[in-house]
Amino acid sequence: MNLQRLGGNARYSLCVICEGRIETAGIVARDPEQGIGAQTRDVLQQLDDILAMALVDKSRLTRVQIWLADMADFEVMNEVYDAWVDRANPPVRACVGAALADSRYRLEIQASAVS
Repeated sequence: MNLQRLGGNARYSLCVICEGRIETAGIVARDPEQGIGAQTRDVLQQLDDILAMALVDKSRLTRVQIWLADMADFEVMNEVYDAWVDRANPPVRACVGAALADSRYRLEIQASAVS
């Protein structure tokens, strides 16, 4: 089995590639003091960067999981997400409300893709 781990630290990898499947870690904003729009843009940019490390782009996404700290942020998050997503190749997606590890984080995103 061909298994490759990219980025991360001793606790987790940013991305794992196995048999053509790509799985990312959960991604949160680098600056948790920002509002939901800025945090969403930052997280999606980080996702683009992780996919580039795996030598793919967002057209190869198969699934996106979004956790929102406050479902009242759903509309603003969707505005940013809709401007970012590859409309010709949209992944399946789920979005749920959840308590995140740090209350300053407005969202966390995890994704799967194929090479």
